[in-house]
Amino acid sequence: MGAYILRRLLLMIPTIFGIMAISFAVIQFAPGGPVERVIAQLQGQGGDAMDRLSGGGADAGSISMDSGGSSKYRGAQGLDPEFIASLEKQFGFDKPPLERFGLMLWNYARFDFGHSYFRDIDVIDLIKEKLPVSISLGLWLTLISYMISIPLGITKAVRDGSRFDVWTSAVIIVGYAIPSFLFAIMLIVLFAGGSFFDWFPLRGLTSPDFDQMSLWGKITDYIWHMALPVLALVLSAFATTTLLTKNSFLEEIRKQYVTTARAKGLTERQVLYGHVFRNAMLIVIAGFPGAFITAFFTGSLLIETIFSLDGLGLLGYQSVLNRDYPVVFANLFIFSLIGLLVSLLSDLTYTWIDPRIDFDRRDV
Repeated sequence: MGAYILRRLLLMIPTIFGIMAISFAVIQFAPGGPVERVIAQLQGQGGDAMDRLSGGGADAGSISMDSGGSSKYRGAQGLDPEFIASLEKQFGFDKPPLERFGLMLWNYARFDFGHSYFRDIDVIDLIKEKLPVSISLGLWLTLISYMISIPLGITKAVRDGSRFDVWTSAVIIVGYAIPSFLFAIMLIVLFAGGSFFDWFPLRGLTSPDFDQMSLWGKITDYIWHMALPVLALVLSAFATTTLLTKNSFLEEIRKQYVTTARAKGLTERQVLYGHVFRNAMLIVIAGFPGAFITAFFTGSLLIETIFSLDGLGLLGYQSVLNRDYPVVFANLFIFSLIGLLVSLLSDLTYTWIDPRIDFDRRDV
């Protein structure tokens, strides 16, 4: 097992290199860029990014020179070429693309993600600032959906074809068909002061006076704020895992070894949890890394927007719109690394559930 883990860790290096290389190459051909954005601000076509740029948050010494960008500025007519050249140098675009890419990889290998182009903060500090929201949404969504999906899927498999199975399937399909943001809007209308009850807050992860609360008050306030966002995500998240669990258990229940176990006098509970569970859960665990990463990062973007939760999903989206490339590439690098590590953890969990699996005897 040690050799397998080492091989997987070593394979992460070319995998991340490929992800970053492809993304960097795409950026080179993408229209717009930080320099064009600043030019647009100067010509009255944008928001307040130029104010932030000139306010001390992005001087020539603090902006990282490690990200891609366009060098064709169609809106720069009438501006001093020396000023354009100084902007290129300030953002690091005076260097050749390969040099910028190499510098980016060297910095990222040391977990140095540079400085945000348009915010007066280091990228790593900015990500740390947004982590509590994304961790809360991703962790609770994954845990609650799996806690519901696995028992429900097992029950549906045992009672396959019953009235319970039919009705729960109908509810699951309806829940899966409705996007989470529509659930979020419905919950706001019903329970957050929309048209009926005003029981839950609409903004933030905690209340403004959170630091002055007791321990129990902090726990209650946190749950109070997280209830609606997590509920909106969970209602449409557990359908796939539930049906996957049911079908996996049904497939195992129909196999010959189950018939043999029953013939030996084992109870249905012993057959189900002593023999079927271990084999049926393997395919469910295989989907855990993707579910976790989706819930942790991309899956909560609309929910963060609707409930005014400033997390990593919203940060990544805004960074792409604002061409804040250090933040974009840092998010990509961190979550690619997390995804690969979680995938390795998933494989190790296979061996914990079923010791018969030995990855050392197989090719990676």
